[in-house]
Amino acid sequence: MFRLWGKLWQDNHMIKDVIICDDTEDTRTHKVFHALEKICSEFDLAQPIWFESSIKEFKRHSKVRFRRDSFMEEIDFDYLEIQVVEED
Repeated sequence: MFRLWGKLWQDNHMIKDVIICDDTEDTRTHKVFHALEKICSEFDLAQPIWFESSIKEFKRHSKVRFRRDSFMEEIDFDYLEIQVVEED
């Protein structure tokens, strides 16, 4: 089972969270992108932009924070954090 935890943070407080589970035979990368798509849908957000620094951080820690510069639209929170909590 693959699980990705999405959290919205504002003023050092988690204001929303959701865990997306994926038990398909897809690649890890596809699972991450599909889960992020579901998280954004759940939070009514546009997809964030993956910068090179975001990719490196996610590869290193299985966790990344998408701040204001990662979104094309104005956001009303400090950042969206995604974190892998379980992998096959």
